[in-house]
Order: sequence, then C-alpha cells, then structure tokens
Amino acid sequence: MVSTYHPFGITSTSETSIYSLISSPANPAYIQVAVLVFDSAGYESFFRGVLQRRLRPRFGIMGAPAVATIDAVLHVATLNPLWVGATFVTDLLWGVTYHYEGKQASFTSHLVWDIVIFILRPIK
Repeated sequence: MVSTYHPFGITSTSETSIYSLISSPANPAYIQVAVLVFDSAGYESFFRGVLQRRLRPRFGIMGAPAVATIDAVLHVATLNPLWVGATFVTDLLWGVTYHYEGKQASFTSHLVWDIVIFILRPIK
C-alpha cells in the first residue's frame, strides 16, 4: 500500500527510529525525556545559536527563512513530504521567535512541539 505521506512507497528507517526512542514502552521515561530535551536543545543551539546568529548581522530577520530552508533540505532524507514541510514551517517560526524573543523562547517552543508530535499526536 502506498501512503499519502510516502507517495512513492519509499520510507526512511531513520524516521521511525526517533519515534521508537521516545515512545517505546521498552525505554524508560528518563530516556524518552532526555531524547526530547536533547533534540530541542541541540537543534536550537545549532540552528539558532550558530547559523542564525551568524546570519543575523548581515540579513536580520531574513536569516530565519534561510535557516529554515537548510533544515528542511536536511529532512528530505526522511522521504516524507509532510515532515519536510512541517520542518520548514516550524523552523521558520522558531527562527522568528529567536529573532524577537531569544534562544530560551525558541527552545521552549521546540520542546513543546516535540512533545506534541512525538507523544501526543505523532506524525508517521
């Protein structure tokens, strides 16, 4: 069966591996929480704290869509168009949040997003 999210019937094993780390009942809760926090903190530290911070003096707010595009392109490897689109939109919002509110706000928003998409309403 060909899925709507995988129109060519091709899937990526890396896409399901993060779900298994977070939502598998075999993994202790502290592992699941650690993966969520590490994902949020790691992404925000690199994409906002490194890339966007370096683009900000030259491009201002326009650094946010540039960084969102880079992140979305990296997610093409999942072979999931929904994941790529969601990555671009959320990354753009985190970039704008970072620009106006700082790294702590973008980290908090990212952590809440991860809880929603990995635990409450997974995108698979």
